[in-house]
Amino acid sequence: MPRAKCARPRIWDISPAVHAASPVFPGDTPYSQQWCATIAPGCPVNVSAITLSPHVGAHADAPLHYDPEGAAIGRLDLHAFLGPCRVVHAIGGGPPITWRHIAHAITVDLPPRVLVRTYAQVPVAWDGDLAAYAPDTVGQLADLGVLLIGIDTASIDPAGSKTLDSHQVIRRRGLRVLENLVLDEVPEGDYELIALPLKLMQADASPVRAVLRAW
Repeated sequence: MPRAKCARPRIWDISPAVHAASPVFPGDTPYSQQWCATIAPGCPVNVSAITLSPHVGAHADAPLHYDPEGAAIGRLDLHAFLGPCRVVHAIGGGPPITWRHIAHAITVDLPPRVLVRTYAQVPVAWDGDLAAYAPDTVGQLADLGVLLIGIDTASIDPAGSKTLDSHQVIRRRGLRVLENLVLDEVPEGDYELIALPLKLMQADASPVRAVLRAW
């Protein structure tokens, strides 16, 4: 008797493509690549070298990014970056994203990871007017047991902020953060998040290949 085929769970890729034209924070290091070896007689492989800020594309910030005594990304426990999460739509909300923009999706069974969609479509160029989390909103989510917050913008703070108030809340409360996600095609609801950072032992952030699976 032939075996029944098991349906594969749907996967939403919520990571932007990374290439030389990927937008970066003004002054940050863009993506670039060169070939160190190419397939030819006497060389069986292609080998490249890449240069980029760890904040290019979808990425996880380390405490070291906003705390001079903070841990590098490779030293963090991975628990926060893997597990049930809720995608909340706050399209066109803010800046900043306040509690009223997300309250409709906050319930007693809130998962410990919350990703907020602010764009109808993520822009392909740098957005200096990006929506960010209001610090009080981050604190309220922490009060509800949230371990990780994410957003589809380049930062959880306004682009011009020098005090990084929302980053300071996650520093004090021990939260983890994902930025530069692409949630354009993701309906509001609950999913499994998989967004593991690289084990970079001295870095202030790490690129992630962030995906969601049906929960």
